[in-house]
Amino acid sequence: MTESTDQEHPQYKGDRAIVNQLLQGEVTDYNLSELARLIIRYKGFQGARDIQRDLDKALKKIGLTEEELYTKTRELHAQGGIYQNLGRNREDWS
Repeated sequence: MTESTDQEHPQYKGDRAIVNQLLQGEVTDYNLSELARLIIRYKGFQGARDIQRDLDKALKKIGLTEEELYTKTRELHAQGGIYQNLGRNREDWS
């Protein structure tokens, strides 16, 4: 599929804002969790190429491989509390 026939992700607008924050923000447990969540969401998605490129940039910025990121965030989620007190459910994996 070429970029001209790519799909538009229904969560694009909000995800774009999160990715921008990831590129500019500090490395925090929350940001690591958001990065992992969005990488999973967009892996294999036929569209949002800009988001996919920027997720790769964010991953390189923190100096982890994708598997290292997943290992770290699994540990964080096992401890709990990453998405608590946000006023809404950020655990949106769809």
